[in-house]
Amino acid sequence: MYGNHRLNPTSSIVVLRWSTDPRCVAYARLELRKALADWGLSVLEDSAVLILSELLSNAGLHAKVTPEQTIETRYFRSSGALRIEVHDGSSERPHPRVPDSEAVDGRGLFLVDALADAWGVVERTGRPGKAIWAELSVKGAAERNAALGGGGRSGRG
Repeated sequence: MYGNHRLNPTSSIVVLRWSTDPRCVAYARLELRKALADWGLSVLEDSAVLILSELLSNAGLHAKVTPEQTIETRYFRSSGALRIEVHDGSSERPHPRVPDSEAVDGRGLFLVDALADAWGVVERTGRPGKAIWAELSVKGAAERNAALGGGGRSGRG
């Protein structure tokens, strides 16, 4: 982790910077769990942590990152909702692909699509690269949970 810009628990945003070291994904998940607990959004934890893991892992694998261009995560809280953003220095946009049934990778964006209320990719303003974002809401998690017949904290258990 490069820089921790975690604000006080009542703040509605957490901004953190990461290297491409795969261990950073676990630290990012921990920080997201803390933010969700502080914000009273722990019901979104399972889906949010999985989405973050997929987006940050992809950035670590595919992003062009130099010491000046770290990977950045941003977590935003709004009323009953969460937005996760992962910023990197690569302008290459991710594309969902249909993985071979025996492949061990290639399913991340399908998981993001299934777990998030919405997701997308935008160009960064003033810097090279992109931001991939995903939004989750308590209402959306409850609807997914009901559609699946219940179970799990975030509707995916």
